[in-house]
Amino acid sequence: MCGRYSLFTPQEELAERFDATFETPPEPRYNCAPGQRLPVVTDDDPETFRFLKWGLVPQWADDQSVGNNLINARAETVREKPSFRDAFERRRCLVPADGFYEWVSADNAKQPYRVAFEDDRPFAMAGLWERWKPPQTQAGLGDFAGDGDATDAEPEILETFTVVTAEPNELVSDLHDRMSVILAPDEEETWLHGDAADAESLLDTHPDTEMRAYPVSTRVNSPVNDDADIIEPVEV
Repeated sequence: MCGRYSLFTPQEELAERFDATFETPPEPRYNCAPGQRLPVVTDDDPETFRFLKWGLVPQWADDQSVGNNLINARAETVREKPSFRDAFERRRCLVPADGFYEWVSADNAKQPYRVAFEDDRPFAMAGLWERWKPPQTQAGLGDFAGDGDATDAEPEILETFTVVTAEPNELVSDLHDRMSVILAPDEEETWLHGDAADAESLLDTHPDTEMRAYPVSTRVNSPVNDDADIIEPVEV
């Protein structure tokens, strides 16, 4: 799975790499975690980085808490699963990152590793996104339903995303049995705007050429810790 990642690439470099701009300057992030609002590039607005919440909430969900369990979508079933199939057909996105974390069990503990390209260059993980509107209720509609004097404010629309995962490459297989789908730069346009069949053909395992994995501090275990020390190698 992909449960944490980093994105500390400078704003100007990200803008050039993805040909998109930020409406709000981003902070460098060393420990991106589910539930946080993070920058993505969506198919309907590819020229702008938008901040969506990590953890996809399908349009039909009764409660947004379902997103806590939908931070990843499996490539093998993404076209069939009710939680993801509509988004796969209509709402795909790029999730920029410059590394991701996996944990290995050892000596009754879990050691985190960071996986990245050797030069820490940014890349795009394949993602899906959704818009969710809370179900309408009768609360706050006044003493008499239908009296034309409803006082409820329009419910806020929540925009969320998930990261698609596939079988790991040889490097990551020593750490976990899944990894995020990393798109090559020349595949990103097809992922955003191609038809479903072409998009599905991109959901393969990225080779480990030019990639590295190294142990990092267990401070990454808590999303409260989000500083440059997290990505420094440690001895194990």
